[in-house]
Amino acid sequence: MATVDGQPVKLSRSLDATAWRWMRYSGLLLIPLAWFHVLLQDVVVGVHEMDINYVAARWANLGWRVYTFSLLAFAFAHGMNGFRQVMVDYVHGDKNRRRLSWALLIFWLVVSLIGAIAIIGGVRG
Repeated sequence: MATVDGQPVKLSRSLDATAWRWMRYSGLLLIPLAWFHVLLQDVVVGVHEMDINYVAARWANLGWRVYTFSLLAFAFAHGMNGFRQVMVDYVHGDKNRRRLSWALLIFWLVVSLIGAIAIIGGVRG
């Protein structure tokens, strides 16, 4: 339980508080995912070694496809939440802000689902 000056504080479960927490979670998850990606692709393998055979061998492994989807989904979630924060500054009224938040969440879910199908299920090994 969270405390302030030793006193328990009840954490808000509002949409904004949940979005704020997930912005932090996605950012924390993106750090190791992105750095490992850069380390592997640019330092260990090197861009001069990447060709269609390298890509085909990597995509033949389900683990790499799940990793790639995770990187894309968390980056997209982080970006969509940032976009939502900017749009909330321009949208007035709680009802309109709530509609915007839900619309962006649904958009993120649909695009992420399409991406998961394409990345994980759409590759023929």
